[in-house]
This record gives sequence, structure tokens and C-alpha cells, in this order.
Amino acid sequence: MPVGRALIAGSPYLGVYVRTSEALSILPPNAPAGLERQVRELLGTATARATVQGTEVVGAMMAMNSHGAVVAEGIDPDEEDEIRSVVPVSRIASRLNAMGNNILTNDRGALVHPDFSEAATEAIGRALGVSAFRGTIAGLGTVGMAGVATNRGVVVHPRATESETQELERVLRVPVHRSTANFGVPIVGACLIANSRGLIVGLPTTPVEIVHLQEGFGIFE
Repeated sequence: MPVGRALIAGSPYLGVYVRTSEALSILPPNAPAGLERQVRELLGTATARATVQGTEVVGAMMAMNSHGAVVAEGIDPDEEDEIRSVVPVSRIASRLNAMGNNILTNDRGALVHPDFSEAATEAIGRALGVSAFRGTIAGLGTVGMAGVATNRGVVVHPRATESETQELERVLRVPVHRSTANFGVPIVGACLIANSRGLIVGLPTTPVEIVHLQEGFGIFE
């Protein structure tokens, strides 16, 4: 079963610390070796380690798909060079500097915080090689924490509205499923990492939640 459970720095909020795509996962320097092994085995990606703007919360600060990565303009040049050595990276000028919190993307589209300007939204789309649109999930602009997207499915906050899920399906071109993780936490993007091959959830995630997540990502095999 392509599902793992883990903690990072004692925290079950894996999505805050790690950013993954179909080909690559970027972990913070303090990530345990066991988690890196799980990422390689269950998600089937290469791995790299980096900080973003001096912090270890890589998942919150960076958005990424198979085409590229997006960070805020304030990234340190050495950090940018390190990330650029493994994936094309673009800096976006915006007061919304936690790009991972504010962008939900797969390889087919991107939904971004509604407060991004038109210019920033277009720049995000170019950087990720997809069309980007502004929107919300469960009324939240922090769409990267309110959902997790892969090329097989999107799992979102259980209070996402029907109009929001329809828009997500149009933008990301995969089915949408509602679930919690980490024993009832609705901001699923903070709780787990996933791609089309597998997922790794925070340790408190229940078996029932795992079933819902597997359904949402289509990874039962």
C-alpha cells in the first residue's frame, strides 16, 4: 500500500515542511532520514534539502509542480541557487510571500489566492507551465493549505462548496474529494504530501481518513 505515516521535528504537519511533485521532493535540512527514505520509496521522487527565506517550512513557502517552482521575491540568493540546481525556480513579487500556502497546483493547472494581482497570477502560471486562476477553498484564500493536488485527484477541506469544487475540477482537470487528516484537521494541505504514486500523512491520521485520502488520490493499488 503506497501510504506512509510520519512526523517531522515532532510535528504531524508534513505539508508545512515538505514540498513534492511527480519527480522531486524538497525537504528541510532537519528532516529525518527515515522520512526521506519514505519519500523516495512511496512517492518515487528524487529528494533535495533546502531552506526558503531562512526557514525550514519549505512546504509553506514554496509551490512546485513538474514544470517548476515558485518562491517569494525575498528568498536568499544562495537558497535560490540551491533550489535552482534541482528545479527551475521563479521569484514572484507579492505581499503574499508564503507561496506554498497560497498556491494549489498540479501539472495541469493552478488555483491561487484571490488577493494575488493579475500580473502575479500570470507570472505564477508561466513559472509552473499551467493556466492559473484565482479562487478559494472553503472560503479560504490559502488554497495551498486547504487542499492537496496531484495528477490523479485533489483532496480539499471538507467545507469546500460545490461551486468551489466545480471550479477546482475545471482548473486542475482531476476529480475533487473532501477529507480531513491528522485526526480531524480540515486543512489537509498542511497535514500530508502526495503525488500520483503515493502519500505520506501525519502520524495521527486515522485509518478512515486514509481510506478517504486514497479514494481522493486514486492510489489504492
